[in-house]
Amino acid sequence: MNADLDLSVPPLIVHVIHQLDVGGLENGLVNLINHMPPGRYRHAIVCLKSATTFRQRLTAGGVDIISLDKREGKDPAHYLRLYRTLRQLRPSLVHTRNLGCIEAQLLACLAGVRLRVHGEHGRDIDDLHGKSRKYRLLRKLMRPLVQHFIAVSADLGAWLVDTIGAAPSTVTQIGNGVDSVQFHPRLGPPAAVGPPGFMCNGAYVIGSVGRMAAVKDFDNLVRAFLLLLAQPGARSRLRLMLIGDGPSRQACLDLLAQAGAQDLAWLPGARDDVAQLMRAMDLFVLPSLAEGSSNTILEAMATGLPVVATNVGGNAELVQSGWTGTLVPPRSPEMLADAMLDYYSMPELGPRQGARGRRRVLAEHSLLAMAGAYLAVYDRLTGAPVPDPLSTFP
Repeated sequence: MNADLDLSVPPLIVHVIHQLDVGGLENGLVNLINHMPPGRYRHAIVCLKSATTFRQRLTAGGVDIISLDKREGKDPAHYLRLYRTLRQLRPSLVHTRNLGCIEAQLLACLAGVRLRVHGEHGRDIDDLHGKSRKYRLLRKLMRPLVQHFIAVSADLGAWLVDTIGAAPSTVTQIGNGVDSVQFHPRLGPPAAVGPPGFMCNGAYVIGSVGRMAAVKDFDNLVRAFLLLLAQPGARSRLRLMLIGDGPSRQACLDLLAQAGAQDLAWLPGARDDVAQLMRAMDLFVLPSLAEGSSNTILEAMATGLPVVATNVGGNAELVQSGWTGTLVPPRSPEMLADAMLDYYSMPELGPRQGARGRRRVLAEHSLLAMAGAYLAVYDRLTGAPVPDPLSTFP
């Protein structure tokens, strides 16, 4: 029997993503599924490429994860695999995310999926400002197939309307949420993290977390850190912690080695204990060239850290410069170093701004609020019966 016609079976939502791996988009999807009220919808994740051990962060039961094993570059055969998968799953709704998956809107339409949602979570190094004619044309061609768009920031929402031509009534902005229980301020002295000798008495730890890809521009954070080391006594106290893996990691290691500062930095790659490592930081820095709505900024704010971030994308919607952190222009290691120096040289500034940031996260960026906003979009499109609001969330 078709699940759509069986009212005893919750509607199925298929989430199409490029790959289930460490990343802000993927973390947001996992958080969403984990915090949706049980029994309202069933979920499946279709990965154009594959799913890594990141899948273990899914705590919700009964979520099918399907990998299509798309080859790098052009792989026309994966379209057929996607079409067959959607025909087999027969979902009530397909939700694609970002440019790399938008062509799945056409496959979903051909497979008979009646309801289709597309989310924009941020841009990539090939089109930082959304100005590529080729990519804009592709989005415009897919636009009539999309019933509803979700943008994680006001910046992306306005771009969908003004540049892509989406009707304002079909665009909803839903910011990311953060687990403020898992990410909480340190309760005592910082943990002794890193290799032997990395932490020291009075250490001041500048940290960041993210996929080490060109768009995150971690190279310039390393350059800014090296500029800071020129401050008197800085080498005895300043430490840099970059958590994440990707193609830029080796370049960052090389810059540190060339400056003889490799012992003052720790780049351990991807980690599962990010919340604990953040509690060892004194300042969080995000030097991205483009952002949607950064999960790691929210996690840092929940941890009670001040945030220095580049003034791109949705960063200005999260970081209130001068109140919860500082915004600087992208690609400017000198200005990034100056902002970091303010926090290093004025130790009372960081905890004060960090406390304000955590209060803002608690008020505006809870996981339940995010899940509730997505749920409202799904309910409106599917016409699913809405239960008593007091019983919606556990």
